[in-house]
Amino acid sequence: MPRDVLLNTAFAVQPVLICVYSVSRFLFISAGQTVCRGGTQQPCYKIVYFHDASRRISYEEAHLACRADGGHLVSIETEAEQRLIEKFIESLLASDGDFWIGLRRKKEEVDNSTECQNLYSWSDGSSSKFRNWYVEEPSCGSEICVVMYHQPSAPPGVGGPYMFQWNDDRCNMKNNFICKYSLDVATEPLNPVFPEEHRKKDANVTVVEAKEPVQSLAYILIPSIPVLLLLMVFTAIFWFWLFETGANRCKPKGG
Repeated sequence: MPRDVLLNTAFAVQPVLICVYSVSRFLFISAGQTVCRGGTQQPCYKIVYFHDASRRISYEEAHLACRADGGHLVSIETEAEQRLIEKFIESLLASDGDFWIGLRRKKEEVDNSTECQNLYSWSDGSSSKFRNWYVEEPSCGSEICVVMYHQPSAPPGVGGPYMFQWNDDRCNMKNNFICKYSLDVATEPLNPVFPEEHRKKDANVTVVEAKEPVQSLAYILIPSIPVLLLLMVFTAIFWFWLFETGANRCKPKGG
């Protein structure tokens, strides 16, 4: 499918396809059914996957997109919830592409890796200490945001396949993301603004401006077609009359 796709999935639930739209400078998740555990139990989730890797977004952009949709980047609080998220992603049958989750380090630079691991917190305020780090992660340094690995085609590393374990990453990297929705968490819908969309906005304006005069001309011409035809008929009759009159004048009298 040659477009960005948002796929909501759950156990014993048929996957639901929902488009992810980018309009002007705003990225938002189109309204659709949010799939919940057991059908109705909170929390609920949306797994946002972009087929086109160039459309993937940074941590902050993903955070704002989830907030605008009434949720947060996902907090994974137990091993059971980790397995649930894995099932969601497996349903996508997606190609390589990691997913932002809502874990982030408080301090940007930490030399002591032991201290570093204790500085991560969930963006939705969860106090869960559950972690699912890949071997020798987090590496700390300038990598302060966290992704869930999804690299099905990558050769296994020292910790096995790069599938569903967590890794700290630079926050400006472009990835897919996962939103989580809960009635227990107050949300303030926002309109995320993405500066790199300026050029796309300008391109959209150019296209619209180019099409509007053509559409306006069509609206003018179509109702005028009968009048134009009638005018052409009268013009033809008039020239025919002039021709006949001139021809009659040129005939010799008495001939």
